[in-house]
Amino acid sequence: MPQYTTIFQPAEILLPAYSGDAARMSRWAVIACDQYTSEPSYWNSCVNYIGGAPSAYDYILPEAYLGTELETTHGDAIAANMKSFDASSMRTVNGLIYLERMLPDGTVRHGIVGKIDLEAYDYSAGSASAVRATEATILSRIPPRCKVRASAAIELPHILVLVDDMSFIRDAAEHKADLNTAYDFDLMGNGGHVTAWEVTGEALDSLMNGIAAYETAHNGLVYAMGDGNHSLAAAKAHWENVKAETGDMTHPARYALCEITALSDESLVFHPIYRILKNCDPADVLHALSAAAAETSDEHAAQTVTVLDGAEKHVLTFTDPDHALTVGTLQNFLDRYLAGHPEAECDYIHGEDSVLALAQTENCVGFFMDGMDKSELFPYVEAHGTLPRKTFSMGEADSKRYYLEARKITKD
Repeated sequence: MPQYTTIFQPAEILLPAYSGDAARMSRWAVIACDQYTSEPSYWNSCVNYIGGAPSAYDYILPEAYLGTELETTHGDAIAANMKSFDASSMRTVNGLIYLERMLPDGTVRHGIVGKIDLEAYDYSAGSASAVRATEATILSRIPPRCKVRASAAIELPHILVLVDDMSFIRDAAEHKADLNTAYDFDLMGNGGHVTAWEVTGEALDSLMNGIAAYETAHNGLVYAMGDGNHSLAAAKAHWENVKAETGDMTHPARYALCEITALSDESLVFHPIYRILKNCDPADVLHALSAAAAETSDEHAAQTVTVLDGAEKHVLTFTDPDHALTVGTLQNFLDRYLAGHPEAECDYIHGEDSVLALAQTENCVGFFMDGMDKSELFPYVEAHGTLPRKTFSMGEADSKRYYLEARKITKD
């Protein structure tokens, strides 16, 4: 495979040897680990559906397991699976993969899978790197993932990285009829359908020319994180450790497998990531938030937050909020409240139905707030840096990326 100097590059992409078998692939692919974090029943249904068949589930740690017995037991199973992983059981695509994902709402997301250079990525606040986090990183989320990666033979990505120009992705779509099919199957649950093609040979050279042109045309922010920032941050932390230990700038850990998709893709709809507080007194939370709404003093437009306490809804308006975005104003309040109530716990929820259901549980309160338009993303990050953590989600939970492809991140 030719060598390229771009930030986003081809990779030795591993797929199950049976990638042409739709039924087996449906059991192989599982949704991103940061989905359904407060709904372990979803993951139980995945395990039942997989039924012991080979699956990406065997290599990933759902965040719903963090802090539970399963964090240890499944984590141990992952370590054992990584140790016994045999790359010869997989087949390799030397290049890129172009894919089309039919989402549950019927729209199609177009993407390209390859590896991204972690030397060009910095998730710290105020970063001016070419690959940049769009939201504040929750540092506590990195160590569990970094621990898994440190003992891993392979990576499986659910990372979606955004570009603000769809031209090279469109070019790949126009030539898919000339490419070999990589996989084509229904995703488990309500995930929709995914079809992909292998981009190799002359088609790869052509696509890489388009990627190089895109990177050359952009100064400053070139690639913006969409989904999976914490997974990429863990990959970056692991790479820094490997680099410090070995000094080997050619080590596979320098790169992370991901999918590139365009911000302008019609399937990409930004949804707010909602919040819930668990192990709290809902009445006290509502009282404190009402007081905060009355005390805000910065000069921004009015913002509205809906508080869900069981079946009751309370709408609070911040006439002088302390952040330009509603989610920032709410998060500032939650951070202050949690500092004084260590028994409470905040979780970040995708989808209104999940928040409504969780708000019915004892000692739990939910929050709805307005989101941001996707066209504001690149200009906001360029002008202000990262957004408040967990500001937006690209679609509902079921539209998130599934673990499908893999790549070796160790040297033989």
